[in-house]
Amino acid sequence: MERHKQAVTKIAAAVRGYFERGESYRIFHGSTNSTRPRPGPGHRAVDISALGNVLAVDRGARTALVEPNVPMDRLVEATLRHGLVPPVVMEFPGITAGGGYAGTAGESSSFRHGFFDETINYVEMVLGNGEVVQASPRERSDLFRGAAGAVGTLGVTTLMELNLIEARKFVQTTYHRTHSVAEAAARVRAETQDPKNDYVDGILFSKDHGVVITGRLTDDKPDDRKVQTFSHAQDPWYYLHVEDKTRHTSADTPLDAVTDYIPLAEYLFRYDRAGFWVGAQGFTYFKYVPFTGFWRWFLDDFMHTRMLYRALHASGESARFVVQDLAIPYDKAAEFVDYTTDEFGIWPLWLCPLKETPNPTFHPTCETETSENGNTVVPKPMLNIGVWGWGPENHDDFITKNRALEDKLVQLGGRKWLYAHTYYSEDEFWQVYDKPWYQALREKYSATTLPSVYDKVKIDIEASRRERQLWKKSLKSKWPVGGLYGIWRSILTRDYNLHRHAEWKYKGDE
Repeated sequence: MERHKQAVTKIAAAVRGYFERGESYRIFHGSTNSTRPRPGPGHRAVDISALGNVLAVDRGARTALVEPNVPMDRLVEATLRHGLVPPVVMEFPGITAGGGYAGTAGESSSFRHGFFDETINYVEMVLGNGEVVQASPRERSDLFRGAAGAVGTLGVTTLMELNLIEARKFVQTTYHRTHSVAEAAARVRAETQDPKNDYVDGILFSKDHGVVITGRLTDDKPDDRKVQTFSHAQDPWYYLHVEDKTRHTSADTPLDAVTDYIPLAEYLFRYDRAGFWVGAQGFTYFKYVPFTGFWRWFLDDFMHTRMLYRALHASGESARFVVQDLAIPYDKAAEFVDYTTDEFGIWPLWLCPLKETPNPTFHPTCETETSENGNTVVPKPMLNIGVWGWGPENHDDFITKNRALEDKLVQLGGRKWLYAHTYYSEDEFWQVYDKPWYQALREKYSATTLPSVYDKVKIDIEASRRERQLWKKSLKSKWPVGGLYGIWRSILTRDYNLHRHAEWKYKGDE
C-alpha cells in the first residue's frame, strides 16, 4: 500500500497544479478499449498508468483491493487463486477495472448483478482540486453513483474495493435456438427470470437464426463430456462454434446436444478471439486471405482484442467502423433490429440483458411512467443490442447514418453506451441526460477544470470530416497499406505475449 500511497500523492499534486492554474487536462491510462478518436500529442494529461495492481484479495470477506488500470484477465487470475471471481467480468481481457467503473460495463451476468460499478464497495478518488477522498453508497454517495459512467469527468479513480463471489470449475453453457427477433428477445427475458441461470446473453445471426445462451456455474461435468475451450489458436471462435452447433437444431433437439462445459475463465473471455466477430472484418479488408480455419489459426496472434484495437486505431479504419451498444426496452427489440438491418445490414448482433438502472445516470436506462398523473417514473430491465461492423465508406453517409441511429434510439426510449462515436449536438445530448444534476456534482466536487462528459464523447463533425479528407490523401488510405501499418504497429506493442502466456487459459486438470 505504501507504493500506492506514493503514486496517489504524486497524482494528486499534478491535479492540484492544474486546478490552481485553471487548466483543463485529461487522464492518461496507458490503454483504451474505446473507439472514440484520441487526443493528439501534446495534450495536457495526468499519468495514472502506474496504478495497475491487485493490492489484496481477502478470501474471508470476499473482496479485492484493485487499482484502476488492472485489466480483467489479471484481475480474474488474481482472484481465482483464492477460489473467487468478480460477479461481473467484462468480456475483453484488456478492459480495466477503472474503465468498468468510469464507463458503462455490463456482461452476461448483469441481469443479476447490474453494471460493473454495482459490484464495487467503495472507490478512492482524487477530486478536481487534488483532494483525495473515498466514495461509497454510504459516504459521498452522490459522487459514487454520479462518477459511475461519467467517463472520468468528476475525478480520478485511484483504487476500488470489489465484491467477489465463489468461483466454480465450469460454466454449463446451453444454446437455445430461436426463429425470430421477437422470440429471441422474449426468450432472453424469460431466462433472466430463472434463478438457476448465472449468465444470459444471445446472438442474432439473422432474423430467423437466433441463439439465447444460458450459463450455470458448476463444479461437475459428466465424465463422457469433453471440456470446451476457446482461447487456444486451434480452438474455434466462439460465435462460429455457437452458430455451427445450432444451425440445424429444432425444438426436439436434446439439451445435451447443445450444451458445453466451459472452464470458468474460458467462458468469461470467450469473445476475446475475434472481438466477438469484429475480427472477421479483417478478412474482409484483406480480401485475398481466405476466411478458413487454417488462416484463423495462422493469424491467431492478431485476432485477440488487444491486438485488434491497436491495429484498428493505427490503420485509420476506425473512422468508418460502426461500434455501437444500444439499450432498448424488450418490446422494441424487433422494431430496432428491423431498422438496423435496413440501414446497416450488419450481422451478427449481440443481445445482453441488463438490470434496471434509475436516473439520473450516464448509464443506459429505460424508464416507464407508472402513476396516473405521470409523476412517478421507475426504471425497467432493458436489452442491450451490440451493432458492430463496417459502415458506409463515404464519410458524410457514415455520419448521417450514425446520427439517424441515435435519433431512432431516442424515439424507441433507449440509450447508447458512451464509449463509442457520439454525434449528438450539445442541446440534443442534454435532452437525454440530466445536466442540472451533473453540473451540481461538478461544482460540489471541484471538477469544473475537467472536460465534461459531452466534451469527452462528442465527435466534432467538421474536424472529423477534415481528418478523413487528409487521411484519404495519405498513403495509409491506399489498400492494403493502412491495414498492414495497423498490423505493424500492433506487433510493436508485443501485446501478443499477453494472450500467449495468459495464466487463465485452460491447461487441463491442473
